[in-house]
Amino acid sequence: MMLLFGIAAVALLWWLGKTYTRTDPKALAKAVRTVGGVAALGAAAWVGAKGQPGMAFLIGGLGAWALGWNVLKLPGPWSRFQPQPGRFSRIRSAIIEMEIDHATGAVEGSVLVGAFAGRRLSSLDPGSLRRLYDECSAHDPQGVPLLEAYLDRRFAGWRENAQGDRDTRTRTHAQSGVMTKEEAYQILGLQPGASLDEVRKAHRTLMKRLHPDHGGTAYLAARVNEAREVLLGRHR
Repeated sequence: MMLLFGIAAVALLWWLGKTYTRTDPKALAKAVRTVGGVAALGAAAWVGAKGQPGMAFLIGGLGAWALGWNVLKLPGPWSRFQPQPGRFSRIRSAIIEMEIDHATGAVEGSVLVGAFAGRRLSSLDPGSLRRLYDECSAHDPQGVPLLEAYLDRRFAGWRENAQGDRDTRTRTHAQSGVMTKEEAYQILGLQPGASLDEVRKAHRTLMKRLHPDHGGTAYLAARVNEAREVLLGRHR
């Protein structure tokens, strides 16, 4: 039975590696952790059925931890090791709305209008993304750096492989005017009225994910910095 679990786990890992080779490595790591968690729970059930409840509890606990289940709800200093509610930042242009997962740094997006309206960026093939890029270049300058940030995460080296004389340098100057407080809250993934400490914490978390030195882009980092300044300004 354990051999079958091992074979199934290897097969799933092979499929995930093949499927997510071109996606965000952090998304792949999350998927692998999920597979490991499910495999551990299955192994725990088998061990428990064999009359080893102590070992089953240990293996099951590891599986639950891998899946992010907050089972014990431990108080005090242990609480910082427990999963926190998911928080997402959103940056919107006329055509694209980008979503950033604070926990993993994964970048995803949705197309708001145009030929691909209603589609998730992850569902578009390279040819469709190229058409979307051209559409943003023509009608939505603020959407171009957002799409570039997504492409940087999904297709490493896409800039070098871009055809023609298209300028694929990240546009740090593409702004949509003065940022409102509502936009700033969305970018930092906060609720209106968030405290100064919450603003600073969200800013630090995002900068660790989005700074160019950590695989992010100058444009996204600039937007996060701007959001912090807008929200801190309301306390001055």
